[in-house]
Amino acid sequence: MEVKIGVQHAPRELVVETNDSAEEIQAALDKALADDATLVVRDTRGRLILVPARTIAYVEIGSGVSGQVGFRG
Repeated sequence: MEVKIGVQHAPRELVVETNDSAEEIQAALDKALADDATLVVRDTRGRLILVPARTIAYVEIGSGVSGQVGFRG
């Protein structure tokens, strides 16, 4: 699952590949926002990505395009 996290005042978004489901990511985001806490996402390599909820501009949850090579014309 690919998760894109936009952070306020940051020029680039964070892109994380995770084994968590969309429902798990949404639940973690809802909890972090409600508690004004930190969103914690574990990537496919086991690393933790921590983002303070108050700095999150948006979160895009979708399936990644694994193995796609080439250009679109």
